[in-house]
Amino acid sequence: MKDYKILKNSYYDSVTLMSTTVTIKKDLGLKDLVMFMGTEMNKDMIKSVGLYHADMDHAEPNDLILATEFEGEREGWADDVVNRLSSRKKTESKTDKTYKTIHQATQDHEANIAIISVPGIYAAHEAYKALEEGLHVMLFSDNVSVEDEIYLKDYALKKDLLVMGPDCGTAIINGKGLCFANQVKKGPIGLVAASGTGLQEVTVIIDRFEGGITQAIGVGGRDLSEKVGGRMMLKGIDALDADEETKVIVLISKPPHHSVYEKIMARLKQVTKPVVVCLLDQKSEETLPNVYFVSTLTEAATKALSLINLKTPELTLVDQELKQLLDQEKANYTKGQNKIKGLFCGGTLTAEALSVIRPKVDHITSNVAKKEKEKMHDPLVSDGHNLVDLGDDIFTQGKPHPMIEPTIRNDRILQEAKNPETAVILLDFELGLGSHEDPVGVTLDAIKEAQKLAQKEGRYLSFVGYVCGTSQDFQGLDYAETRLKESGVLVAKTNAHAALIAAELVQGGKR
Repeated sequence: MKDYKILKNSYYDSVTLMSTTVTIKKDLGLKDLVMFMGTEMNKDMIKSVGLYHADMDHAEPNDLILATEFEGEREGWADDVVNRLSSRKKTESKTDKTYKTIHQATQDHEANIAIISVPGIYAAHEAYKALEEGLHVMLFSDNVSVEDEIYLKDYALKKDLLVMGPDCGTAIINGKGLCFANQVKKGPIGLVAASGTGLQEVTVIIDRFEGGITQAIGVGGRDLSEKVGGRMMLKGIDALDADEETKVIVLISKPPHHSVYEKIMARLKQVTKPVVVCLLDQKSEETLPNVYFVSTLTEAATKALSLINLKTPELTLVDQELKQLLDQEKANYTKGQNKIKGLFCGGTLTAEALSVIRPKVDHITSNVAKKEKEKMHDPLVSDGHNLVDLGDDIFTQGKPHPMIEPTIRNDRILQEAKNPETAVILLDFELGLGSHEDPVGVTLDAIKEAQKLAQKEGRYLSFVGYVCGTSQDFQGLDYAETRLKESGVLVAKTNAHAALIAAELVQGGKR
């Protein structure tokens, strides 16, 4: 049975709704549940999951829409959902004072940055008000128009401020992680990135080998497009070059538009500090003094560390001991088991894995691929070597992002385990602020069930995992890695290392 309820003037921020949906659905035994504010975009999402009702046409952006499906009769389900949401709100409000406007907040606090997380149609207006108050802006909201992004960034530049975003999920400013970020040490390396999990990956590797961060500035994935022109990437470079505490600068992005690339190269000629440039899947022929071009996130971190005289071990080596272990794994595969199935929560980690695995297999596809021949026609359908970013809109409509709620990946793990061509299932796990409180723990049962499914059919599955986190993250890096190893998962040192291990497992062997 399907049912719905519209609560007038009951605002909840999107992060709260996303992060609690799966838990509430599970606790109440509902078959499906969506909780959205009544924006037009959210109404479209509810339609896409088949829970829409004509009454929702009249819902306003400040109205909370609840829609559900359950078995049999279920009186009072909506009250149960609201009570759980309200109890969370009350818990949070015991220590937090709520302000209705940015101006009110700035009267009570000496703030210098505002995080904006409201529906896209309101986000630009709130960001502008924050800039008027002299605040840097981290614009977590997406669905902000390109025109608004350009206007906000130009206004920020006039006021010597940053606009990180829209759709910026990660930053570390003055030692404070914002939105999705890991707990890392302070130190002399500053970063500017148009990539959330890419920024996380580089900062955690730097932290693990005793390096540290001055600032990690996110700019939003669209900043390096032709229209936006790299406005905040260039501003970030200038800010870090002027910062006395920053000794090395790292730039991270997927390949920018060629006109933006040229702007960045021109700016780097003026920079006085060493710069590491990691443009995933783009090889540069540039030779600039004090500028180092690398092709993976791992290389970006290790090169930055070397520039502050910190040595690292080889982080992507498949040494003899590991190779022997992988040979033992391969000996268990049956004929026809020769494909990698990557199921990622991080989009940039998916892209990096694609660049690493591509030259080592005959053909690979992904929903993050830019090359036409590598694009998955349908990310829901597994065929051949596949790397799937489960944070893609096709998976998250009406559901939280898998970094917030990784259990949405579990069904796909079992789906791939049933596929007779699957040899390796490649997984990433993100720790830190904003991420699930135990991403490994909620995945272990699915891993064990997948292993049993394959075993019943006379097959053997290899699991390769990488945990993007630090020892300071509240989820516990050692705790996460230990449980994966105990479950038979091959745990890699970095995301690139995990991709290389997966590729090694499908080399040679039975076909």
